[in-house]
Amino acid sequence: MLDTTPLILAVDRFADRLRSAPQSRLQRGAAAEALAAARELAVRAQRIESPGTEPRELPDAGMFAVGDQLAVAGRDLAVALVTAPPGELDEAVRYVEGAAARAFA
Repeated sequence: MLDTTPLILAVDRFADRLRSAPQSRLQRGAAAEALAAARELAVRAQRIESPGTEPRELPDAGMFAVGDQLAVAGRDLAVALVTAPPGELDEAVRYVEGAAARAFA
């Protein structure tokens, strides 16, 4: 069984930064970057869990909820990746770390 702890840690770090970020930082693009990341993680999880089915888009619940949306989408992907090849996990971790860097650049 694949250990998805690196993905969970990367997602949790990003989500925690979002939850503690001031509104001005969220408005300057951090929330939009995080929502895009949450949507991408959700799509990846759906493609693993339901191949051949069109993925549903994660709704925009607002800038103050995006940290929670990211955390849920990241954990969903972590569960889905347990049976996936290890390379997908590594790619997901790099994606989350890159999104976090862009959000707080």
